[in-house]
Amino acid sequence: MKVGIIGSGGREHAICESLKSSNKIDKIFCFPGNAGTQEIAENIDIDLENFENLKKFIFDKKIDLIIVGPEKPLVEGLVDYLESFKIKVFGPNKIASQLEGSKIFTKKICKKFDIPTANFGIFRNKDSAKKFLKKTNFPTVVKADNLASGKGVYICNKESEAITAIDEIFDGKFGRAKNLLVEEFLDGEEMSFFTIHDGNTFKTFETAQDHKRVLEGDKGKNTGGMGAYSPSRLINEELKNKIINKIIKPTLMGLDELGTNYKGFLYTGLMIVKNEPFLIEFNVRMGDPECQTILPKLKTNLSEILLACCEGRLEKLKIEWLNKKSLCVVVCSKGYPEEFKKNVEIENINKINLKEDDFFFHAGTVKKNNKVYAVGGRVLNLITLSDNFISARENIMQNLKKLNWTGGFFRKDIGYKVIDK
Repeated sequence: MKVGIIGSGGREHAICESLKSSNKIDKIFCFPGNAGTQEIAENIDIDLENFENLKKFIFDKKIDLIIVGPEKPLVEGLVDYLESFKIKVFGPNKIASQLEGSKIFTKKICKKFDIPTANFGIFRNKDSAKKFLKKTNFPTVVKADNLASGKGVYICNKESEAITAIDEIFDGKFGRAKNLLVEEFLDGEEMSFFTIHDGNTFKTFETAQDHKRVLEGDKGKNTGGMGAYSPSRLINEELKNKIINKIIKPTLMGLDELGTNYKGFLYTGLMIVKNEPFLIEFNVRMGDPECQTILPKLKTNLSEILLACCEGRLEKLKIEWLNKKSLCVVVCSKGYPEEFKKNVEIENINKINLKEDDFFFHAGTVKKNNKVYAVGGRVLNLITLSDNFISARENIMQNLKKLNWTGGFFRKDIGYKVIDK
């Protein structure tokens, strides 16, 4: 079997690594991939916005399964397009992808089906949004309605910060903005809850805690994710049932009313307040870096799971996990999430010595003349599985000392809520 993976991040390298152990897979293509995927797959530099060219390549190479990693191609309808040519694709269709593509779309489902979420207002211009701030309690949350690579959420402690957020969103920082949301601030602890769907049924796919803020202590600007640990310290059977019954099942009912179903990974971003879940957002794919954190714990072969989803037989499959803790630290280019230099060599990358429970996934990297260069904001992911989070983080820090990359930085406190109590 030949498999194609769309994307170039740490998530896609982790998926690639999980698939390579399958004896059913003869060849993996990555579109466009990175320096890490290059070691185990064939990287293909192709315009992902040109669906026709991508379809032609899939047919020419006789690729049996396409896995869509990032959100943009999903929201733009790549799954619908490829499926119209009878190509097997893992990922949600265009309508279902609006759960991430438009926060307003999701909020309307929440309102109709009484899904617990923060109170919100929708605004179509700067003036109406800023006027609303006069009667808003702080802190408050300002969100871009459209895709923003995980960065379009502002937690504002005072009016001036909210005004800056409104200006940046409507001035096009995350692309053309027709709307934004001003949302009630929920005081709790975040959790990422994952499910996998085949259009008929779904199964849980572990939990994690992502660290979005760029600085230690969860301070500074939002990023795509500086690290994560799994499982979340908050998860218990009662909370899991509440999430499924109060949030996930009603959302699927909402999609059903719109004449569609859900196939693929679903990331449910939650705020847990006194063991009660509130929906913050949906992502219509595995999170990044949560994917890199979770997949190393998977015992069941990933290719079997994805095929079961594409063929509508997930219910019959048992998904098994290692009974381990997992922690991931992301190495970023200096300056991220603002401006950063590109094409910076990572000199000591071969000095990292991986043991059995260590994993090393590339993100924004390319390989040229046998040297690896950083070309993105988030560059590398170091993961360790362990019986406890303390030893996992200590082990990663030892490897980061060996890396000693002067062009990058990382947070030393990933997992502090479960380690540094």
